[in-house]
Amino acid sequence: MLFNSFGYALFFPIVYILYWILGSRKPSIQNVFLLIVSYFFYACWDWRFLFLLIFSTGLDFFTGIKMAESKNKSLKNKWFWLSVFINIGFLGVFKYYNFFITSFSAAILTLGFKVNPYTLQIILPIGISFYTFHGLSYVIDIYYDRIKAEYNFVDYAVFVSFFPLLVAGPIERSTHLLPQIKQRRIFNYAKSVDGLRQILWGLFKKIVIADNCAEFADIIFKSNAHLSGSTHLLGAFFFTFQIYCDFSGYSDIALGSARLLGIDLLRNFAFPYFSRDIAEFWRRWHISLSSWFRDYLYIPLGGSKVGLAKKIRNTFIIFIVSGFWHGANWTFIFWGFLNALFIIPSIINSTNRVHVDIVAKGRKIPYFSEFLAMVGTFLLTIFLWIFFRAENLNDAFYFIGKIFSTSFFSIPYFIGISKSIPIVFFILFLLIVEWIGREQQYGIEKFGFSWKQPLRWSFYIFLVYMIVLFQAKQQTFIYFQF
Repeated sequence: MLFNSFGYALFFPIVYILYWILGSRKPSIQNVFLLIVSYFFYACWDWRFLFLLIFSTGLDFFTGIKMAESKNKSLKNKWFWLSVFINIGFLGVFKYYNFFITSFSAAILTLGFKVNPYTLQIILPIGISFYTFHGLSYVIDIYYDRIKAEYNFVDYAVFVSFFPLLVAGPIERSTHLLPQIKQRRIFNYAKSVDGLRQILWGLFKKIVIADNCAEFADIIFKSNAHLSGSTHLLGAFFFTFQIYCDFSGYSDIALGSARLLGIDLLRNFAFPYFSRDIAEFWRRWHISLSSWFRDYLYIPLGGSKVGLAKKIRNTFIIFIVSGFWHGANWTFIFWGFLNALFIIPSIINSTNRVHVDIVAKGRKIPYFSEFLAMVGTFLLTIFLWIFFRAENLNDAFYFIGKIFSTSFFSIPYFIGISKSIPIVFFILFLLIVEWIGREQQYGIEKFGFSWKQPLRWSFYIFLVYMIVLFQAKQQTFIYFQF
């Protein structure tokens, strides 16, 4: 069930009404109800993989209790590593087995040996990377005595499978979400209105911008042999906004839906395309994943409290692992490697924490130096997204080669380019709105609050009209494949 589908438009209002009716009687019933509808939401994709989700949930719930009750460190270690190996094992089989076996076969072939690799014809369970990381963070936190084990299975199961975040995040922490699940939630009108506003902005980004950008990016990336360098750059530009509006749009809808149910999820995006360097970009893009790798991989490796050589090593490790998390393809690994490579100068010069606050905070326009830094970072981001989008490394290098060819100086053209002109204006509209609202949690959180009510409502009606107008181009979310 997609957030941008008629099914969800029917599903969520029913859930919302029943949820608050049940909550007014007995709060604990809310969680049972949330668990049932979350499992239904997941089963709508493929009911067979629901059992994998339930097994993973039960494994970590049981492991957490066993670790908490272990009499000695040795026994606690055994339970901990059992959970880690099984979780990573499932992820490895479903997501990475074919990658490893085909890569190994290709390596053997270069040595002159021919092998017939056996690959698995299996579907990647949707959301497996996300709910696996939910469970792993919980088990790791118990292991290091950061939290106590949860003894209520329903509460823990809701933490893992809460439907707004189940298939594409944000990646929640038990320290943040579990306390909200366990406490009583009372209806709050202002919070609900805010949630609706964030859902509206998320749907606009996804349906109006991302889905249209996807159409043009696909044309250019898939039929690029005869296209000019300038057209290739335009294709990379479209994909840059496709992936941002697709994923941040999903996150906005997820956070808004959760807020309507009285739950605050972790923020996942903070206007990353206004970043002044790559380090800042990664503090603003997919925040829940970046912070997960920081807390559970980078810091345990020594983080920044080690020598320069080890800091560089740790940086490469987390970015390469992050790339591999995104997909079983050398393009993602190389994408992670390049991100690490471009962030290393700031690590060496200790400037990676210079830009912590949003750009031009308290000002309407940035300084010229800030503007240049944003443009430079944005162009570098476009370059990096080419590897993320390409089918393989050869295609990525060919695509980049075309951009830097003499045909770059020609006028961009592809079949249907005239249809893309309105989308360019929508992208400009997006940037203006998000620039104005960059100090808020999302673009239109307080946008137009100083306007008279008719004008503000006209703005909302405009967004709704655009969403309805472009609804027919419904596409799945990019991060469902991860």
